[in-house]
Amino acid sequence: MTDDQTRSDESTKERVDRELIELLNEVRVALPGVQVLFAFLLTLPFSNRFREVGGATEALYIVALCLTAAASGFLIAPSAYHRLNFRTPDKERMLYTANHLTIAGMMLLAVAMSCVLYVVVSFLYGSAIGGALAGGLGGLVCWLWYVLPLWRRASTR
Repeated sequence: MTDDQTRSDESTKERVDRELIELLNEVRVALPGVQVLFAFLLTLPFSNRFREVGGATEALYIVALCLTAAASGFLIAPSAYHRLNFRTPDKERMLYTANHLTIAGMMLLAVAMSCVLYVVVSFLYGSAIGGALAGGLGGLVCWLWYVLPLWRRASTR
């Protein structure tokens, strides 16, 4: 069965229910990654060598920590939103809101991952290598998470 057949065979309520379940399942994939990253960042200052970090690297550590916390909030928000609005009549609005929260959370996570890569690599190998690898990761994630899906969507219209 193709997507078009599925769309014509299901009611609006069935479609919204299916899409909301799909979204919540997708969030379940992203959450463990952001939680592990956040846990790593929370423990990092308690390691012995963290005192050697300073300047831009220390500032980017704080940025990464805040971005990861915010990404956690945005990625958990669709579940909380759904739970607090359970059985309300406007499930389609809930779906759109949850979708926007998830996209924002993924954007924050992408930037946080690049910042963390910079912090770790610059500490070990210097800021030039850290910046190059963090920029490369940022570009790769941007391509995989945003450019490729949007390009595909535009090409199928």
